[in-house]
Amino acid sequence: MTEEATARATLAAYYAAFNAGDAEGMLAQVTDDIEHRVNEGDIRRGRALFAAFCAHMGVSYRETLRDLVIYANPEGTRGAAEFVVHGNYLKTDPGLPEARGQTYVLPAGGFFDLRDGKICRVTTFYNLSDWVRQVSL
Repeated sequence: MTEEATARATLAAYYAAFNAGDAEGMLAQVTDDIEHRVNEGDIRRGRALFAAFCAHMGVSYRETLRDLVIYANPEGTRGAAEFVVHGNYLKTDPGLPEARGQTYVLPAGGFFDLRDGKICRVTTFYNLSDWVRQVSL
């Protein structure tokens, strides 16, 4: 398998685990020193903080990613993904509107650094004001 194919397979496994609600499966695809850059949020460094984020997301949101397209460079060191998030807002996140089970559909994407076939950086982007508008209706 080429480096590019390995990177694409790692990202595909990461997102398959996400769609299955399998935080352990997601964690299996990241390095111990993962750097997680959340849209308009703080940078989380390390597997423990990434695991805590995944646990929080699993309680506050139920999301499925559709129309997933994965890209990787030939060296297998960089990757990207574009998708549409279909979600339910289940539990109020501090500083955000009150959760009442609202649904939302939101285009989003992720950018990655990979090392030795594992994700060592993930940066997620989406339009937060669009999400707030959708859950505030």
